[in-house]
Amino acid sequence: MHETPAPDSPARTARRGARKRLTADDWADAALAALAERGLAGVAVEPLAARLGTTKGSFYWHFANRDALVAAALARWEERSTERVIRAMEAAEPDPAARLGALLRGATAMAAEDPLEVRLFAAGDHPELAAALTRVTERRVNYLAHLFELLGFPAEQARHRGLLAYTSYLGHAQLAHATPSAVPADPAYLDAVMEALLRP
Repeated sequence: MHETPAPDSPARTARRGARKRLTADDWADAALAALAERGLAGVAVEPLAARLGTTKGSFYWHFANRDALVAAALARWEERSTERVIRAMEAAEPDPAARLGALLRGATAMAAEDPLEVRLFAAGDHPELAAALTRVTERRVNYLAHLFELLGFPAEQARHRGLLAYTSYLGHAQLAHATPSAVPADPAYLDAVMEALLRP
């Protein structure tokens, strides 16, 4: 007579090990990838399940509905693209001018390769997305303004320069995807942008 393996037997464990158990973060990452490729309309449960090689049951194990997935994806984007970047800059570069330059060059290069942020701003009329974009924009502009204050600019001027630096980045990212030929390939261009931003 064939004996059925116990729930925690090596045979059962081996079968489970053949399939990776998906986490909520796996789903959020897949949603961000779909969002970058097709915009908010690309975040749909069945195509994401197929992409992840799983079923809708896995989705509903982690999320009540699609809106909850969108919220989790946006939270993950906020952490990775803003908070983590700021922490890395703070740890790696003590000089505020060098930090500004590194941020501008790094963020611009990343945005040129990855259309996610352009897609997010294009879908800014979605309430959940609009709230996330507002939080991220405020956090980023405040951080940039803080760096300009460290460089000696009065608070109001620092805020204006932080906003100008951020809009320069966003405009560059938009052009890199919409009309790439309009974006200068020469790295000296970004050096000139930095020089203009730092000019008294």
